[in-house]
Amino acid sequence: MPFMSFTGFTEEAFEFYEGLQADNSMARWTAHKAVYDHAVREPMTELFAELEDEFGPAKLFRPYRDVRFSKDKTPYKTHQGGHAGGGFYCQIDADGLLVAGGMYAPGSEQLKRYRAAVHDDRTGRELEDIVARLRTEGFEIAGDRLKTRPRGTPEDHPRLELLRHRALYAHRGWPSDEPWIATPETVRRVRDSWRTLRPLVEWGAEHLGGPALPG
Repeated sequence: MPFMSFTGFTEEAFEFYEGLQADNSMARWTAHKAVYDHAVREPMTELFAELEDEFGPAKLFRPYRDVRFSKDKTPYKTHQGGHAGGGFYCQIDADGLLVAGGMYAPGSEQLKRYRAAVHDDRTGRELEDIVARLRTEGFEIAGDRLKTRPRGTPEDHPRLELLRHRALYAHRGWPSDEPWIATPETVRRVRDSWRTLRPLVEWGAEHLGGPALPG
């Protein structure tokens, strides 16, 4: 298929996921598969292609849920996500567009290296500064966290909140009715957001010894 430049996400994409939330069944998916292909997957592919020059090739996630070990047996994801550059993420769903970046699913050895880097005054303070700047820029800090603290960590550790994280990423989003989402302006918004997230992604890549990608 010839390369087509990204022109935006239409209302049809968000309506597709509204419908899927209401009826997450194979029958509905099959009946609306063509809508998914042209209103969701193709624009996402084009969006990532526009960003590849700076962030590298992207991987789009499959729309099918792995239900083997889940009590929730609904077969389809209610969002379309993808990642690039070892830690940059973007998705659309019924609510709108979301961008994120960081360390999503560290392995056990990566988590040990993360905590060692947070303990270290120099690298730990670097991460503190990065997180503070992202909050100032309007990002929300998220990620799976311990309810207490890592074993052996004193209660008064200056970076206890960061040490509690088993995953650490920042994200922000926009509602589906933002007028620019239906235009090529979306490329600039995602690009600028990923540039702002780059220090967090690069900190993780340097200190964890490889990407900790979203699942």
